[in-house]
Amino acid sequence: MTCGVTTPPDDVVDAYEPTEPEVAAEVLQPGVAGASARRIYEQRKAKREKGIRDAHPRIGGLIMALSNDPQNTRAWNGGALGEEKLGALLDKVAAPIIRVLHDRRIPRSRANIDHLVVCRSGVLVVDAKRYTGRRPTNKVEGGFLVPRRERLLVGGRDSTSLVEGLKRQVAVVSDAVTGDALEPVRVRGFLCFVDADWPIFGGDFTIDGVEVLWPKHLLSIARSAGPLTEADVDQVARRLTAMFAPA
Repeated sequence: MTCGVTTPPDDVVDAYEPTEPEVAAEVLQPGVAGASARRIYEQRKAKREKGIRDAHPRIGGLIMALSNDPQNTRAWNGGALGEEKLGALLDKVAAPIIRVLHDRRIPRSRANIDHLVVCRSGVLVVDAKRYTGRRPTNKVEGGFLVPRRERLLVGGRDSTSLVEGLKRQVAVVSDAVTGDALEPVRVRGFLCFVDADWPIFGGDFTIDGVEVLWPKHLLSIARSAGPLTEADVDQVARRLTAMFAPA
């Protein structure tokens, strides 16, 4: 969720047993894309600046001007930028038949969900990643004599943990809509890479049930046909709004 920056590590999603919301959401709260990542970045940046200025009252400003934030601080800024950019694109297609929720907190967990899109085809659980200039690929190993294994590589680096983290998010969201009168509502997971080095044609793939793609492809999926009506979309969106508050 970066030009020369590694995405902050995904928090482990704690076990979550959804409960019925006490009060149905009267008004959908779309949330703000990248809000929690942006908040953490600003807090870390301010803490560093205060530490430098307190330690060097006379030249603190100069030190700040001549030095960069540490990598673990820049990572939060890169993550926020990716979520903000994808969130802006999703907001452009938002409509009564496409409801978009940003930066949702998972109850009893430190983790959050970057974007939830409720549309005709179901619920899209989207994790935004910004790895500028790096290409996501699916590396398949094994086969006949050894177990087949798929790994997500981003710029040649093993990033399969991103797939596992998103699968946990999908499970949490699936539990949240299970038992609803609308069941079954299809819930799918998407790793959407912003500013990545995608090939001119193709390049998207599915790994262990998670779809890996670029923003425009995600938008086309959000607009695609499906079994849900506008009333269904509204009902599911309100349920998710009530269960997953803005982070």
